[in-house]
Amino acid sequence: MSWLLALDQGTTSSRAMVFDASGRVCGTAQKAFAQHFPQPGWVEHDPDEILATQLDCARAALADAGIEAQALAGIGITNQRETTILWERASGRALAPAIVWQDRRTAAACDRLRAAGHAELVRARTGLELDAYFSATKLAWLLDNVPGARARARAGELAFGTVDSWLVWHLSGGALHVTDPGNAARTMLFNIHACDWDDELLALFDIPRALLPRIVDSSGVCGETRVDVLGAAVPIAGIAGDQQAATFGQACFTPGMAKNTYGTGCFLLMNTGDEAVASANRLLTTVGWRAAGRTRYALEGSIFMGGAIVQWLRDGLGLIRRSPDIEALAASVPDSGGVVLVPAFTGLGAPYWDAYARGALFGLTRGTGAGHIARAALEAIALQTVDLVAAMDRDGAGPLTELRVDGGAAANDLLMQLQADLLGVPVVRPQMLETTALGAAYLAGLGVGVWSGQDELAALWRGGRRFEPTMDADRREALISSWHRGVERSRAWADA
Repeated sequence: MSWLLALDQGTTSSRAMVFDASGRVCGTAQKAFAQHFPQPGWVEHDPDEILATQLDCARAALADAGIEAQALAGIGITNQRETTILWERASGRALAPAIVWQDRRTAAACDRLRAAGHAELVRARTGLELDAYFSATKLAWLLDNVPGARARARAGELAFGTVDSWLVWHLSGGALHVTDPGNAARTMLFNIHACDWDDELLALFDIPRALLPRIVDSSGVCGETRVDVLGAAVPIAGIAGDQQAATFGQACFTPGMAKNTYGTGCFLLMNTGDEAVASANRLLTTVGWRAAGRTRYALEGSIFMGGAIVQWLRDGLGLIRRSPDIEALAASVPDSGGVVLVPAFTGLGAPYWDAYARGALFGLTRGTGAGHIARAALEAIALQTVDLVAAMDRDGAGPLTELRVDGGAAANDLLMQLQADLLGVPVVRPQMLETTALGAAYLAGLGVGVWSGQDELAALWRGGRRFEPTMDADRREALISSWHRGVERSRAWADA
């Protein structure tokens, strides 16, 4: 019983992977699910579809590995963070669509709270910006807009959770309503210093405590699956938000180590050890993970549009047929021809936190072609990351000596070379790109004793390709300067 099942519930698809004790993938399955955009700035998922696709993938991954559920040592869960689900305790039925982390419907509510002077309290207790990205105002919106929800919540009839809590609830047949400190830290309701829900914040957002899940360690057995879900009672032994799991899977166990995940968004996390480093540059201070009662912290920069830019070029503009085609199209020109793409489709995340910025293309001429726009798109992904690293440097968390990378878009060699060039430091891509699922498996494996400690996991990490910077400093600074001019022109656009 040394196999581990990782459930990787992402923003656009659910995935499951079976790993053995050497960290090798033995089985995998993935299913996309629908994205819903009922109004401009709104993004929703169907909680039942999230659950169904995730369970289908779990069963398919076990079949692919050729094992039964009773052969599993444990299950690790990793999930899209901040996405908010409200359900009925008696039935497990979701009362409304899940409000996705990208959703901006509560931006005005955040503006009012900021104008009332509450931003500093939120930052001091949670390490977060007062922003619609996080769960608190999404949950308050659901309580105010689902008929009868607020009264039922106060009566203890309802449950709130991020996606990890929703999955664990149903895996356990309703026996477990839990989350880990890393996911809790993304709700804007959790005191990251006390590692508990904060009564003053609950009062500020008018959230009844009866809704909230119990906090458990990120690594350690918190319960087990109901037999009829997968065919055996399997220990649930790891829970982490996707970016925390990826950091763990990249073996960034030492303070100063950092990874960047290139998924739908981009998320740069730097391990800061036992210290919750306060950011003066609008980065997030967050919990990385908690194991054996010990909390590790991270400094995070969150980019809303990473690989989603490529999806837009594919689905919105039709410039490419498949996402991987972006590399060849961008490589068809030597540079972007002065084109700058600011991908503020749902506002700008760190370090700007401008909910009213909007996407823009600058520098277009009659000579501009699809290749220039494609290259500007890749540069935009890399340049947003440059802004995050610069902010971390100003916070005293650097200097960065290398960046470990993962996620689907990290397979793009041109993007990774641009990233190394624009950062001026090596970019290291591991052999195993699916480090989010791997991190969930690592956390679960530690929790059930498959591995004895982090040193054993660090020895399993295998570097793949290393991208060294080759761009001269003048060219780098010119691209960064043009990018910042474009960002400034796109800001507050929807508020104009």
